[in-house]
Amino acid sequence: MELTPIAHIETDFLTKFGIPRQSGLVKGLRGRVIFEKEYRDPEALRGLEGFSHIWLLWDFSEARREGGKWQPTVRPPRLGGNRRMGVWATRSPFRPNNIGLSSVRITAIRLHTPDGPVIEVEGADMMNGTPIFDIKPYLPFTDCRPDATGGFAEEKNRVTEPLRVNLSDELQAAFDEGRLEALRGILSADPRPHYHSDASRVYALEFAGKEVKFRVAGNEVQAWISGAC
Repeated sequence: MELTPIAHIETDFLTKFGIPRQSGLVKGLRGRVIFEKEYRDPEALRGLEGFSHIWLLWDFSEARREGGKWQPTVRPPRLGGNRRMGVWATRSPFRPNNIGLSSVRITAIRLHTPDGPVIEVEGADMMNGTPIFDIKPYLPFTDCRPDATGGFAEEKNRVTEPLRVNLSDELQAAFDEGRLEALRGILSADPRPHYHSDASRVYALEFAGKEVKFRVAGNEVQAWISGAC
């Protein structure tokens, strides 16, 4: 069986570090779903304008393991990377089939662009260029389950306690307000590996063509643009 990408997504993340661990966590993150040439038919999007959200099924293209090896247990970041859980109880990218699932909000549908039909979205947790296998509408009457339970993902840990974010003046001047809002959301969710807690350590993430450096002390994150500290 073969899966053929129908599209790819453009985002502000050129590397994996800093990408939110779930879709929708940082609502201000922008993305553009661009179809491959053979799927650039506006008729395929007829009726989609009536939906507010869509599901994206995509390829964990940067998480492939040599030889296709897999492990039955993984260390979820939600648990600080210290406890193992069964792979089927997680959304880890390291699985037998590297398929991701994201729910994103549609902000615009542009049928006639130089790239063909384009879906503009918010809240994607994907790296720039990620291949997309399929798109399905989000149906509130069946996809939303208010009585659902979240298992170990609901356990209290630092990822559920947003950090206070302080951005340098140079950093604030480097981005428009929309990207600044998204960057604050990324940093407030603490993008560090969960086993890191060194307050003196400086991290760097690439966002929208800039290298953003930051350090975390207690419940506060200080961030600046590379070379401007």
